[in-house]
Amino acid sequence: MTDEDDGEERPSGVTPRMLAWSKNSTIYRLSRRMMSERELSDAIKRKAKQKFEDISDDDLQVLANSALEFGRTLGALDDQNYAETKVRSGVRSGRSKRLIQRKLQEKGVDSETASIALEDADDVQAALAYARKRGFGPYRRGEADEKRVTKELSSMARQGFSLEICRRIVGLHRDEAEEMTAAMGFRA
Repeated sequence: MTDEDDGEERPSGVTPRMLAWSKNSTIYRLSRRMMSERELSDAIKRKAKQKFEDISDDDLQVLANSALEFGRTLGALDDQNYAETKVRSGVRSGRSKRLIQRKLQEKGVDSETASIALEDADDVQAALAYARKRGFGPYRRGEADEKRVTKELSSMARQGFSLEICRRIVGLHRDEAEEMTAAMGFRA
């Protein structure tokens, strides 16, 4: 008998105890914070590998699938809801669409789900939030010399905002910025 035959004939090593651990671990993780499906799957596999010695990759996948199904059944695991929440939070904290898209991809959210969630995101609103947080443009305390403006534009560009939006926000006056935030229904 070869090693290959050995692997095919061996029954799954997943025990009821392992499945119970998977469900409990899912509840624990999802009660602490929102996770994407890939994040939960990766976390379950990583911890199962530590907890259960000599567990096979197939058994790890069975535990991860069990955790995903259980999370969906609870209603606590939904990539669309996760993406929408991350987009709203990202815009409020001053992250560009580009940066949010990249973060969602890193978390395992597929590009179609991320694109749908990003449809209503507004880069101008996010850029205003970023400028307010950093004290740029209309929120700067001192006078703007060329070096300071260049620094502000560079910082905003590194955050993924287009040059057009960066220039627009950095060139605003405080009153204009407050009017824009009020018109968007965004707290200043």
